[in-house]
Amino acid sequence: MMELVADTLPVLAQQMIEILGLDGAPVGVRWVGADDAAPTEAYPLLKHRYCQALMRARRGANVWLDGPNLACPAAAAAFGFRPLPEGLQSGQGLVGFGIVSDPAVGRQMFAAMPRLERNQLLGIHLFPLTQATRVPDLVVVEDKVEPLMWIVLAYMHATGGARVQSSTAVLQATCVDCAIVPYLEQRLNLTYGCYGCRDATDLQMEEAALGFPTSWLPAIVEHLTFLAEKAIPTSRGKKAWHALNRITDMEAS
Repeated sequence: MMELVADTLPVLAQQMIEILGLDGAPVGVRWVGADDAAPTEAYPLLKHRYCQALMRARRGANVWLDGPNLACPAAAAAFGFRPLPEGLQSGQGLVGFGIVSDPAVGRQMFAAMPRLERNQLLGIHLFPLTQATRVPDLVVVEDKVEPLMWIVLAYMHATGGARVQSSTAVLQATCVDCAIVPYLEQRLNLTYGCYGCRDATDLQMEEAALGFPTSWLPAIVEHLTFLAEKAIPTSRGKKAWHALNRITDMEAS
């Protein structure tokens, strides 16, 4: 894979938006290590959930979220900022939210949650990829399911046709599923969303999300450009469905 430079990212992001008709910008997610400095160009967020920071970046903001201001305790644990509260560890928290009826189920869901090492990060820098001046670790896209389908197909082309495996607990969809899993496993991961991000952000019922390491972006956009020549317009034109409707109308008459 080619070595990325920040100057190429806005062009690639804009191509992705135009080909797929995305509602917002793909988001760059950059880890800032515990020994590094906070980005001076980013707006520091106070008491935000990670999914809310992602939403703001999708809508055009360049933002910075550090550990003390990450308001979601589950995401804070996943990113290694602080321990998971006892109520969540025990599974009782998910019972209280009405998500599970058996605390043992909730306990297992959190026990199996992928996470970064404790105190690995100072914070997280999120920005619209269309305005990138730094190379992020990850790209996250939130949008309707159909545009995400084409991204997955382009990624499959880049990986030689291997089937895409998705990992989710329908918890921590944007933080674990779209950030930590892609980072730790260096692959694309697709998620359906979760209770928290759907409650806390503008993510719509018909929308989902995916994340992948930024190193895959050029290959994904290259194949999206190929798909835009025939496959995408043909599929969106629904010729086969319209033909079926004509047959159905003829049968009815």
